[in-house]
Amino acid sequence: MNYIGSKFSLLDFIENSIKSVNSSLDDKIFCDIFAGTCAVGRHFKTKVKQVIANDLEFYSFVLAQNYIVNHTRISNIQELFDELNNEIKTPLIKGKIFENYSFCGSQNRQYFSDENGAKIDAIRQKIEAWFNGKKIDKKTYFHLLASLLESSDKVANTASVYGAFLKKLKKSASKKLILEPAIFELNDNEHLAFNENSNELIKKISGDILYLDPPYNHREYGANYHLLNTIALYDDFIPKGKTGLREYKKSAWCKKNSAVQALDDLLKSAKFSQIFLSYNNEGIISPDEIRKTMSKYGKYECFTKKYRRFKADNKREQKANSVVEYLHFLEKDL
Repeated sequence: MNYIGSKFSLLDFIENSIKSVNSSLDDKIFCDIFAGTCAVGRHFKTKVKQVIANDLEFYSFVLAQNYIVNHTRISNIQELFDELNNEIKTPLIKGKIFENYSFCGSQNRQYFSDENGAKIDAIRQKIEAWFNGKKIDKKTYFHLLASLLESSDKVANTASVYGAFLKKLKKSASKKLILEPAIFELNDNEHLAFNENSNELIKKISGDILYLDPPYNHREYGANYHLLNTIALYDDFIPKGKTGLREYKKSAWCKKNSAVQALDDLLKSAKFSQIFLSYNNEGIISPDEIRKTMSKYGKYECFTKKYRRFKADNKREQKANSVVEYLHFLEKDL
């Protein structure tokens, strides 16, 4: 999934930096408290004792339940995928996604082709019916939901984010949606997922390594990925405006006048001896402000790496083709 702020390309840098101050990771509790698509948590899932994943957005919670919490095989799963992909057994339904987010729906929002919009509705409704009817358990439910989110994203008619749809169907959006498994790593350890405000959750958990990857700028993830939340929640609401936005939770981390205080509050409450903060040189909190804030609570260090900028499209003007990623490190005095 293309995602603003994804750390997929920086995983080796993050792991090597963390390993430079740890002789071993296999006995550590690792918390990714701004999980997003769970790329970081997935990377460390088989390397640590336990991963705790959290995000304010519900679509991220669905992904975390699948990629992080699920850790043992699901029996007879292929039969379920076969039925959901079979349009005779799972006929198309002109439901919420078709009506509100397909061109021939009532609002002409072309986030999906008409066929794919109706197929998302059909699959989503059957998954819910199976779960309510106890045909599938919680583990299978979240695996199927995560698979639907990933598969829907592949055929979305957007420039990677859902803040707007394209006027014409692009090539990938014209392809027929095929529900494919969102494969998760297997291991023997139990893991946890939460759907809470990070600054509230931090008061209730503890561990060894806390990884922070908060929003860097004013772009709210609830707005940029609203349609993923809509597919995941599949609730009743009135979509607003041209893009069909839903109400979304706003983050203190996206505002210049509250981001530093949010960082300070989180650091103060954290019951973790090692805290790593990913942040780039174009974030609304300056590197110096981060250094000063983190240094209040223990020994501070910083790792850096230059990488290519995320671009939602190739036409948008950008300040530079690359940015500097800072991995700020605090060895906290507990």
